[in-house]
Amino acid sequence: MFRFRNHPRDNVPISKDGLLPLTRMRDGQSGKIMQVSGGTGIADRLTALGIRQGQNVTRIGGMYLHGPVTVQVEKTQVAIGFGMATKILVEPEK
Repeated sequence: MFRFRNHPRDNVPISKDGLLPLTRMRDGQSGKIMQVSGGTGIADRLTALGIRQGQNVTRIGGMYLHGPVTVQVEKTQVAIGFGMATKILVEPEK
């Protein structure tokens, strides 16, 4: 499959702790949510969707060019906007 040359996912930095934003994970990759950066509004919205710190999450798929990212948390699949997904930092499984 091809990739766009300056894909937006390439511009999101990886943290020094080895944490990856949800947007940088590959489809089918799993990990543990370690941190949600952002304000209380984002944290409250993610909690309402069932996404909390310490939970295991699997990236199901995503769209190019800032499209929504689909994730699975426990037995539920949720689509999250690209901006919100960049604020979820995950420790990928090895």
